[in-house]
Amino acid sequence: MITTMAAACAGACGGGGADGAKTQQVKSTGRAALAGTAYTSAQLQQALLAQPAGYKRVGELDAGEYGALKAVQNFEQLQRQVTLDKPDCAGAAGGTPGGKALDKTAPAAIASYGKSSGQTVTETLMAMPAEAAEQHVKAKVPAVCGTFRTRVGGKWSEHRVVESPSAAIGDGSRTVGISTRTGAARVKTWYVVVQGRRYLATVSLIGPNVTRAEAEQIARQADAQARRVLP
Repeated sequence: MITTMAAACAGACGGGGADGAKTQQVKSTGRAALAGTAYTSAQLQQALLAQPAGYKRVGELDAGEYGALKAVQNFEQLQRQVTLDKPDCAGAAGGTPGGKALDKTAPAAIASYGKSSGQTVTETLMAMPAEAAEQHVKAKVPAVCGTFRTRVGGKWSEHRVVESPSAAIGDGSRTVGISTRTGAARVKTWYVVVQGRRYLATVSLIGPNVTRAEAEQIARQADAQARRVLP
């Protein structure tokens, strides 16, 4: 995602509240909005990973149509304040590495967790037909977007993208890492996108010292939880 603040906001700006806050009421009556998908946003919320080891919940769980989630709306508002030196890299910068757009009407659920060290992990589950989920897993970051710069206000950030070989998670997965430098500050973001049974799971791990191994470990746990809960 585009900057450290933007990357965190995409998953963690979904609402205030302290650890242990009550679950937000599910929006849009939890309906399954896509043909060929059986999961509602309420089911997806129940299938989220309860709490990764060592992390505490940040804000509230949120569920409903993807485009109506507070975290997504906040992130899109923040995105509008960002200028890219390579406009064609908006997909890599905006949390959909590879440029594949996400259906805003899809049932979805999201949760974020943090550590005192500043690390944040966010899980998003979206109801999605297998064919569409496979397209997201097989997407590639354009070669020109291996490096790009973004500006928020008068401050520039430099980003370097690494796309790792696919890990054996779920019915298919891909892992993308983004290193960001803003002045003297550095932060890393790892995304793991996992295809499941009629859903797409995305785990993002953000922090100065986060690793691909930890991101993929959490993604495996999230996929196992979703498979236990979703029929």
